[in-house]
Amino acid sequence: MKLAIMQPYIFPYIGYFQLIKATDKIIFYDDVNWIKKGWINRNRLLINGSASIFTIPCTNVSQNKLILDIELLKEDKHISKLLKSIDLAYKQAPHFNEFYPIVNKILNSNCNKISELAIYSIKEVFNYLNLELTYDLSSKKHFLSRGQIKEDRLIDICHKEQATTYINSIGGKELYNKEYFRNKGIELFFIDSKEIKYEQFTDDFISHLSIIDVLMFNSKDTVIDYLNNYELI
Repeated sequence: MKLAIMQPYIFPYIGYFQLIKATDKIIFYDDVNWIKKGWINRNRLLINGSASIFTIPCTNVSQNKLILDIELLKEDKHISKLLKSIDLAYKQAPHFNEFYPIVNKILNSNCNKISELAIYSIKEVFNYLNLELTYDLSSKKHFLSRGQIKEDRLIDICHKEQATTYINSIGGKELYNKEYFRNKGIELFFIDSKEIKYEQFTDDFISHLSIIDVLMFNSKDTVIDYLNNYELI
């Protein structure tokens, strides 16, 4: 079995979805420490031809807290402002009428924690694309392995899930050693996304935006094709 283990991100970029598509199951790594200036509660949209960061407001954020303990700042004005920004930015996009209601549904959900909202955003994208998502939470199923060094905990989770292959994002090449994993019985691969380009509003393509951008400009079938546009190295 092929496994991915990743922190939950809000409306992540397409490479995150490729990682899930490349595996049989993902473990949402929600019981690790909050990452300052990471992508758990923010991502990028195309605003007036440029990449612009949006943020989901959270309260009492601290790198000493676990992701699952970070609560959303439940003020309607923040969500209303974000939805208005998305409406203005993408209302002329070819698939706005199809996908904007999904974004609205997610952002107006009853989630109280950012981890819940981030996972919900990923689940709903898979539902929208009519694709299956198999997942568990590290906090629910693998909490006993907390405290191990990073590589050993990942390997322990793989063993508990009976996975023989662990696939990590390309950034993990700087962190993890294939030989170390192999000696523990796990084959380690990194997912390398191939170039994905599509028509936006201007000639200058802006890459690595939120999946929101991808789904506003592309049909479901096209996006599913994009999800297979990678190689494992």
